[in-house]
Order: sequence, then C-alpha cells, then structure tokens
Amino acid sequence: MLKDNEHYEPLGKNIKVIVSDKHHFSTDTILLADFAMPKKHDKSVELGTGCGTIPLIWAREMGKNLNVTAVEIQDDAYDMIKRSVLINGLGKYIHPVHGDLRNLRSKLRYGYYDLVVSNPPYKLSGSGIVNPDKEKMLARHEESCTLEDIVSCASRLLQFGGRFCMCQRPERLSDVIETMRKYHLEPKRLRFVQQRQNKEPKLFLIEGRRGGNRGFLQTMPVLFIEDDKGDFSEEMRRIYGCYKTGDTDSAKQEINK
Repeated sequence: MLKDNEHYEPLGKNIKVIVSDKHHFSTDTILLADFAMPKKHDKSVELGTGCGTIPLIWAREMGKNLNVTAVEIQDDAYDMIKRSVLINGLGKYIHPVHGDLRNLRSKLRYGYYDLVVSNPPYKLSGSGIVNPDKEKMLARHEESCTLEDIVSCASRLLQFGGRFCMCQRPERLSDVIETMRKYHLEPKRLRFVQQRQNKEPKLFLIEGRRGGNRGFLQTMPVLFIEDDKGDFSEEMRRIYGCYKTGDTDSAKQEINK
C-alpha cells in the first residue's frame, strides 16, 4: 500500500495515516481536529484534506458515528487518503472526493452539511518565501484557492445553523472575520494558541455559524502548548491523547506550517 517516500504515521487506537515528505500534518491539524470535532451523526466536509489526517482523527474518536466527505484537489494527496481509508477499513464513514473546492456543485450537495472544516494556506499569493516544491507551495500559499474561495464554498455547503471551523495566523484575523460575514457565516467561537505564556499567539481557531445572529462572539481561554516547565500542557496531553504516546518530545514543536 505504500509508495516511495511514504510511511505510516500511527494516530492511536489502531488508526494510521499514510504520510510523505510532501503531504503530512502538523500540530495545527491536530488542534483543528479537536476544536471542530463533529457531533454525533453530523454530516461533515473537510475542504483541502491533504493526506486525510483530520477525518482519521475523527474516526478514532467517533467510530461509527462519523460521516465525513474529504475533498482534495491534488492527485497524489487524494490517492494517499483513499489508501488510508482502505487500510483502516473506514470506507463507510470517510468519503474522499477528488475535486476543486471552487467547483463542487456536481460532487456535493449545497445547503446540506452540518459542519465544514478547513486548514487553509496561511500566506497570501506571492507573499514571503515561495517554496519551489509545488505541493508545499500550495499548502502554504493561496495559489490554488484563496480565503474567499474557502469561506464562500463552506457557506454554500452548510445548511442554516451549520458550523464552519478553520485555523489561521493571527495577522489574518480581520480578513477571516470580514470574509466570513460577507458569506453569512457569523463568528461565534474564537481561540488563540500560544507555545507558552511569554510568547505571542501563533495561531487562532475560529467557528462561524451559517445565518447566525450578528455578535455574541465567545473568546475562549488561550490554549498553551507548553506549561511553565516546557512540557506539554495538561490540555495538550488531552488533545494528543493516545497519539504520540511515549514520543511527545518529537510531537512538541513550534506551531508551523
């Protein structure tokens, strides 16, 4: 089942994901999976699933209560998630879709889903240092899709009252809130993530509601990656759970795409 430069990464409870140097996951992915955990029997979608880590983490936690469609545009990443779903025996619960989120009308039902989640590219097209590797460039820069593409797609997919969850860098918070409101997704939960107390936030997690009333944004307590001793915080140990058991040193890292 593995191809060149691929390996299995265990996620706990006998769930594993195929990763490679080009398609893998980071701390951000795990935090977003926890923040956006579906409710029982939610109809869910992940936009830009990559190697499929978020649906597989959800499967680890939810089992047969999961129903998620995982959308990916890149051929090799789509092939990886298909194989990960197969080796884990999760074909009834995770449904990979090969497609461009800017044109999903023929593939997914609009106004149907309870939850949409996305871990988007963090950097604007043409900003910063552009990675020469195409796959890594697409993961980090808004080349194949923009923030507006993602938010507008999520809005179309969600039914009234449905949730949209994403993560992004703090410097783009105003862009995210402005774009969510443009597409009728009212921000309702916001949480900043810091490596430790003396560091500025490197990430935020946000949830918007389709058609929600304006205002009443809940700002949650800051999530600290480390405690004052430099070890994983108690909350991070809960979030990681059975993943990386006995290997927390390699898991603990700066939040970095």
